[in-house]
Amino acid sequence: MSTTSKERVQSPDTGAEQRLKVLGISLPEPPEPLGIYAMSVQSGSQLFLTGMLPTRGHTPQFVGRLGAELDADAARESARVAALNALALVRRQLGSLDRIARVVRLGVFVATAGDVREHPKVADGASVLLQDVFGKASNPSRVVVGVASLPLGVPVELDLIFEIAE
Repeated sequence: MSTTSKERVQSPDTGAEQRLKVLGISLPEPPEPLGIYAMSVQSGSQLFLTGMLPTRGHTPQFVGRLGAELDADAARESARVAALNALALVRRQLGSLDRIARVVRLGVFVATAGDVREHPKVADGASVLLQDVFGKASNPSRVVVGVASLPLGVPVELDLIFEIAE
């Protein structure tokens, strides 16, 4: 018998909040804006997040570009940190990660230097965390793009869209 994403997130044994506990993950304080914009916007059953950075407060936890100052492993970890910030923001917005039916879209922007080809490995830092928390059935569509620079000099910025369970 298969379960829908709605049934999965409503089960206390397999919900995202329970998975965080099982994984031993404690979410950071949600990020605050660096300028004049909303950190998240809900439209119908979708929640759109502003670009998520690997920061604590307004302080970057990673600085540099893939292929110059950082290797793929460091950039991958920065994607994971940005994803943790996204989860913290979603929890603040919705009250619980269990309200998420699925991750719809994950966009990953990677600051690179030169001819770098490890973009997917870097993006997996966020993808693995999201899959661990929401389950494989909630894997999003994903786009990964190399860029020249990102805010605060960070190596990764995430763009996320979530579907909210009814």
